[in-house]
Amino acid sequence: MNCWEFKKCGREKGGAKSKELGVCAAYPEHGTHCARVAGTLCGGKVQGSFALKLANCMQCEFYKSQHYDKNFKGKI
Repeated sequence: MNCWEFKKCGREKGGAKSKELGVCAAYPEHGTHCARVAGTLCGGKVQGSFALKLANCMQCEFYKSQHYDKNFKGKI
């Protein structure tokens, strides 16, 4: 499951909020490891780099779920 499916944020391509807020930087290839992607939206704010947003991500229900790929080793 991808973060936009879990969170129902509407920022996937064609999503309910994609025109208003833009398509998420994690879409379409990084939905299972979105914490590693700069420019995702959390708490109504665009998040910065991994180092800056990690504390917020660690509180996220998706990040804590079985769906988040904490072992992702691909390029971003």
